[in-house]
Amino acid sequence: MQWDRLGRIALLLVSVALIYMYLSAGMSLLSTWHTARHASATVAAMERQNELLQARHAALGRRGTLEAEARRLGMMRPGEQSYFVRNLPAN
Repeated sequence: MQWDRLGRIALLLVSVALIYMYLSAGMSLLSTWHTARHASATVAAMERQNELLQARHAALGRRGTLEAEARRLGMMRPGEQSYFVRNLPAN
């Protein structure tokens, strides 16, 4: 009778160990899947940002855009004279 009881206890311990290993592998798989989804979303956002930056770079490379941006910042060409118009009527 003792061997029978010892066999059941050993089978129970082996079963618990197997269940633990399967659950551990499942949790690891779930964690890896979650990390991959997060990384994929980050890559997609960076690709969109890269496209916007590439378009901005191309726009700034054109002469007219560069000059318009510089004038918006208050810059002017050498030799130009700036004028300030004040007291304009409101529309």
